[in-house]
Amino acid sequence: MTNVLFICMGNICRSPTAHGVFEHKVAEQGLSDQINVDSAGTHAYHIGEAPDPRSQAMARSRGYDLSAQRARQVETSDFTAFDYLIAMDRANYDNLLKIAPEDQKHKVHLCLSFAKNRPETEVPDPYYNDGFDDVLEMIEDASDGLLDHIKNN
Repeated sequence: MTNVLFICMGNICRSPTAHGVFEHKVAEQGLSDQINVDSAGTHAYHIGEAPDPRSQAMARSRGYDLSAQRARQVETSDFTAFDYLIAMDRANYDNLLKIAPEDQKHKVHLCLSFAKNRPETEVPDPYYNDGFDDVLEMIEDASDGLLDHIKNN
């Protein structure tokens, strides 16, 4: 079993979107019994909350369901439980490296490092600027690349 954890700041916009998109793509390829997907935030702002309604609406418009997800905070145990810890941006990437055990830091990656068709290096937080459509497109591309990477390794 390969375990993938997507991480943003509050776990209500970007990481639940990535969680839902990647989980959907894994299921489409018949790999749900081989790849486990989850999401978390580096901060405790929204623990227990559902994803932002705007994230859910944008995801739903493209066939992804985020409604069962609830926000949680990253825990130190996640570094041993997950094979890939995928940060949405550099700030969260750096936060993860600060709390990661030394022998687990190699598991931390930037989401868009797996994208094949996007020039950006970070998935921006859409919470204050309404960029939910762009965020979804970035995540779809990165999800395809990550899934290819996992299948090839």
